[in-house]
Amino acid sequence: MSNIELLQGTLDLLILRVLQGGPQHGWGIAQRIHLLSRETLKVEEGALYPALHRMERKGWIEAEWRPSENNRRAKYYELTGAGRRQLATEREGWKRLTTVMAQILDP
Repeated sequence: MSNIELLQGTLDLLILRVLQGGPQHGWGIAQRIHLLSRETLKVEEGALYPALHRMERKGWIEAEWRPSENNRRAKYYELTGAGRRQLATEREGWKRLTTVMAQILDP
């Protein structure tokens, strides 16, 4: 199956969803999205890290340097309370949008 491009705004939702499962470093976030999408979505570093930095500035996530599984230093990202609220808001918006899109595409 070929990779598909993410719609603008969906990357934040996917990152928040992955971090709902616990702290993760950037490469781990990208891998988890790839696996959850049955290897359909591939998040490039050029999109991932700017999104993580933007979300950190908004207070949705916080970051901390610590050793990774292979004992290398990595920046781990974790949801904040504001991030959990944003995830709920974005998830609800996505559900409404997909329902409307389905009504239009398959009347």
